[in-house]
Amino acid sequence: MSAHRTPLRAAMGRPPRRQAGLSLIELMVSMTLGLLILTGVLTVFFNTSAARNEVERTNRQIENGRYAVEVIASDLRLAGFYGEFDVAAAAVPAALPVDPCSLAASDWSAWLALHLHGYDGTGFASAVCSLANLKANTDVLLVRRARTCLAGVAGCEAAVAGQPYIQASLCADEASSHKLGLEGATAFDLKKKDCTATADKRQYYVRIYFISTDNGAGVNVPTLKRLELTGAGWAATPLVEGIEELNIEYGLDMDGDGAPDVYAADPSDYPKGACAGACPVNNWMNVVTARFHLLARNLDPSPDYTDAKTYELGADADGNPVTVAPGGSYRRHVYSSLVRIANAAGRRDKP
Repeated sequence: MSAHRTPLRAAMGRPPRRQAGLSLIELMVSMTLGLLILTGVLTVFFNTSAARNEVERTNRQIENGRYAVEVIASDLRLAGFYGEFDVAAAAVPAALPVDPCSLAASDWSAWLALHLHGYDGTGFASAVCSLANLKANTDVLLVRRARTCLAGVAGCEAAVAGQPYIQASLCADEASSHKLGLEGATAFDLKKKDCTATADKRQYYVRIYFISTDNGAGVNVPTLKRLELTGAGWAATPLVEGIEELNIEYGLDMDGDGAPDVYAADPSDYPKGACAGACPVNNWMNVVTARFHLLARNLDPSPDYTDAKTYELGADADGNPVTVAPGGSYRRHVYSSLVRIANAAGRRDKP
């Protein structure tokens, strides 16, 4: 019996085996490997975050550029639209406006035939309105037209006192072809075809597009702005941030067929140095298309990036390419559009 129990006792009396722990070297190796893995994960995270931020900056710049193009293009397409009023009945002005921001209704009426008016880099001046912080050497565009809906008809709000409206006469017995003035101060009493009912009115728009060096909120970021006639004054509206440059070329229809024959950056002086008398007015009345270029930039700089590109924005009054090299750490892109001014061109179309 004892012989058989001896091995069991021996086994039971054996001290338990101690569990071995990590040595200092093993611990240091483990920590080093962990730090390497963590560094790799953080590097991937930061790179992904930086790439995502860059994509967001670029996407915003693309959206801003496209929106700026659409805002200007939509107004250009409707330049010279006055609803039922036949512009052919409007008198041709003897000269270009001395002050394009005049608040006199008689001046508005005298300039109806000038659906567009622009300033090539310099030359805009007014004692009535100002283009706050206008960026040097950028173009200014002025558009005249009426609203596409009738005041108080089919969801279009009713006429508002103090705002400008245009009313066209459709009655053959009336001597006046139209009335243009402020609601509440002008007797809009022209008639429809039945010569009994009062003719409808449309709000009259005069809009001036320009590039400002600030966004209107005290931040120095180039911004596309619009100055708009309100009746008794002018109101400036920031439209799109990040728009640095605006250059426009106007298509002139010299033979009256509704198609552009030549493009000029400054119709007021085309042919250059030889446009006097009625020439400037005639040139602007002959504008049937507009080709414009915008330079848009990211709103925030891109780290470790330097813009070494030169951007081309059409041509100047001498026919030379307009180029800019802004530099800095902002990514940029040029947006261009060619717009047919439907009302001016359509009146000249020949079958």
